Amino acid sequence: MIASCSLVKFSHTGALNFCGAELMQDRSPLSKEIFRNAMARLASAVTIITTDGENGRHGFTASAVCSVSDEPATLLVCVNRTASTHAHLVQNGLLAINILAHEQEELSTLFGSSRFDMQTRFASGSWRKGEIGMPVLEGALVSLECRISLTQEIGTHSVFFVEPLCAEFTQEEASGLVWFDRAYRRA
Repeated sequence: MIASCSLVKFSHTGALNFCGAELMQDRSPLSKEIFRNAMARLASAVTIITTDGENGRHGFTASAVCSVSDEPATLLVCVNRTASTHAHLVQNGLLAINILAHEQEELSTLFGSSRFDMQTRFASGSWRKGEIGMPVLEGALVSLECRISLTQEIGTHSVFFVEPLCAEFTQEEASGLVWFDRAYRRA
């Protein structure tokens, strides 16, 4: 029998426990608040996702990026469908995943804020066109230019499965920037 979460209690270690003894099929998913609090404890690399096409350059900060497979090489990138860059990613079919170094925290904050337009975002940092024309950040730990091969809609987001076509390693000795417990950290 698989138990699911239903009750909030403290375990013998003093940790909060959200588990009960109900069968899984009888349970609804975790609340948005509990899920978000749990995901805050999942450290994630900080990236800037960029694209370029007939409507110009677009980009945003993302931590919902991960490797899926190495054969064929595939990553996934999760993007809220209401994000201003979403339509441009779909239209262009190409993107770059720029994995940030710890000292690029300020740039991450800039690209993560809807207060700044794309011209302001790209005026910061040093950007150039990569091998397939995507905006590549100078000084990123790694920049991967990718083709979107599959899109899956889940809840509020699109999950883009992407094939990396080019990889550029620019800072092999730097520390990475991660998002953990709702704050930037050094990795």
